[in-house]
Amino acid sequence: MGCGDGKITADFAHTLPKSRIVGVDSSSAMITYAKENYSSRIYPNLTFSCIDARSLEFNQEFDLVFSNATLHWIKDHQAFLQGANSALTDRGRLIISCGGEGNAAQVLATFAELTSIDIWKPYFTDFDNPYFFYGVKDYQTWLEQSGFKVNRLELVPKDMTHQGKSGLAGWIRTTWMPFTKYVPVPQQEEFIGQFVELFLSRNPLDPQGLIHVSMVRLEADAYKI
Repeated sequence: MGCGDGKITADFAHTLPKSRIVGVDSSSAMITYAKENYSSRIYPNLTFSCIDARSLEFNQEFDLVFSNATLHWIKDHQAFLQGANSALTDRGRLIISCGGEGNAAQVLATFAELTSIDIWKPYFTDFDNPYFFYGVKDYQTWLEQSGFKVNRLELVPKDMTHQGKSGLAGWIRTTWMPFTKYVPVPQQEEFIGQFVELFLSRNPLDPQGLIHVSMVRLEADAYKI
């Protein structure tokens, strides 16, 4: 679920040639790309479909539902979990990893401070944060309510590093476009530059010249009961 360009899904198909593998994504562009680059001629057990994670309509067809780095884009995880449960056979397994509670807190705090400054504030009047980072307590409840038994559920901290100002700026430029796109293109580099300076004023470089960003992954391993 959330197959993107299809590479990982194709890896599943290659590793499990006797299994039926289906990659789904809500982006039609990604599905088109995946179909073109991992065709059924080469992977006869692999198909791709444009489906929203909240609208899975499979009925006891799979032994495993897997998702990586996707669910933090989705607010309604309960709808996904209920659909995933319906898609699984008895005792079928669910494995997910996504941004979790506390993920990129320093980054989000810096954006909140920066976008409150007079020069940038007008561009973010209608801003809607597209990320949803949930914790273990909520997820335990949602899994159980959706018919799952939890094997493992935890928040896993990750230390992300960037090489100096240019490294952090490059990451903001390429990864945080849901924020930077609100600023007119001619001013985006100035906005990113101010973000870097503000971030460093709160989170200084280490002795090796690296910038550390605290990331958190929500990881779940559960099975259908």
